[in-house]
Amino acid sequence: MCLSMASCCSPVCNGRSLPADCARRPIPGIGGALATQTRRQAVGVSSFSSILSASRVVEGDGKFRRFSCQPSFSSNQGDYCLQRRALRGVWRRDFTRGCDVRGGGIQVVSLERERAIRCCSENKDAMASSRKLPHLQGILFKYGSKSNQVAFKTGNYKQQVVFIGGLTDGFLATDYVEPLAKALEAEKWSLVQPLLTSSYTGFGTSSLKEDAVEIELLLNYLIDQEDSEGFILVGHSTGCQDIVHYLRTGGHCTRAVRGAILQAPVSDREFRATLPETQPMLELAERMIKEGKGEELMPRDASPEAPITANRFRSLCAYMGDDDLFSSDFTDAQLKALLGHMSRVPCQVIFSMSDEYVPDYVDKAKLLKRLCDAMGGAERAAIPWGNHSLSNRVEETVRTMISFIKKGGPKGWDDPWG
Repeated sequence: MCLSMASCCSPVCNGRSLPADCARRPIPGIGGALATQTRRQAVGVSSFSSILSASRVVEGDGKFRRFSCQPSFSSNQGDYCLQRRALRGVWRRDFTRGCDVRGGGIQVVSLERERAIRCCSENKDAMASSRKLPHLQGILFKYGSKSNQVAFKTGNYKQQVVFIGGLTDGFLATDYVEPLAKALEAEKWSLVQPLLTSSYTGFGTSSLKEDAVEIELLLNYLIDQEDSEGFILVGHSTGCQDIVHYLRTGGHCTRAVRGAILQAPVSDREFRATLPETQPMLELAERMIKEGKGEELMPRDASPEAPITANRFRSLCAYMGDDDLFSSDFTDAQLKALLGHMSRVPCQVIFSMSDEYVPDYVDKAKLLKRLCDAMGGAERAAIPWGNHSLSNRVEETVRTMISFIKKGGPKGWDDPWG
């Protein structure tokens, strides 16, 4: 099903304006769970276009009626929006204020006759089968002795962009990975996607320190076996923490890093603090650590998406935990102490201005500036209305990254072996 564009300021259906209160009516979500959508929530689909073109949404009488809408940006009026919630993997419809449709119209089902809608795609595999999935050709190779220490390389060049995903991520972690690989091909750069011990459901029993060791192992392999001439590290979400931590270690291969791109560097602590289960679980983690049980697993409720140790839970959720690098409540001095070493390499920070993992109270533009200042003047890139994974801003994201890679810093990339 194709999305259509509309240039109106308010939603319309078959030429008629929708009732003003339609966004506040109870509607059943996927699986029939009833929800009243009256405020912004974190939600879970990979993109506007993929879910809307792949889902089969029906009314009570089984007929299909759709309309296109362009959101109003006023604070008291909202429109339907679809975003991705990577951690939970939950698929459901949601409501948010001020979503942008410059990349395409947003289709919503008519509420005529039946005020409730039901999405008949019970699982994301069924939806994915009806749309074009990412497809890359390249080389799969091992960079270490462990069975999970493998990486996938697209392109056969001696300059490599290394993509580090976030929690629960693995290969093809974001929608922009495939087009980024193709754009890099034109610039004679390879894209390398490693699997770390922390990939997929392994993050809960791993740490930033272990990730840094494996990143060093990967770069060492590429230098020794592929005659690499240098790297740009691209981090998504918690992959940003990985890059910051790795470059702080000062490992031998860090001198081959020509630049770093941090996409969606957000605070896990600040987001998780908005969830009611976090505080009691954090208190439990603290008790377990004091009892010498930091490497033991916490109850399933602490992390339904993957097993997690008390140490990793504290790292993600506690103030000044190891993963706590980008929080808005840090002072400028604290941010500089955490991020100041990033000034050694050219950096770009890409921030999604509608990131669902950043609490509403955070001034995103101000935080972006503070992060870049703490890094010694990193390049700022604010993506209007972009969600956490930028699945609704793929082309803009790729252009932004490629422009940074082509620019090569003020004086061009330094010779990593100089």
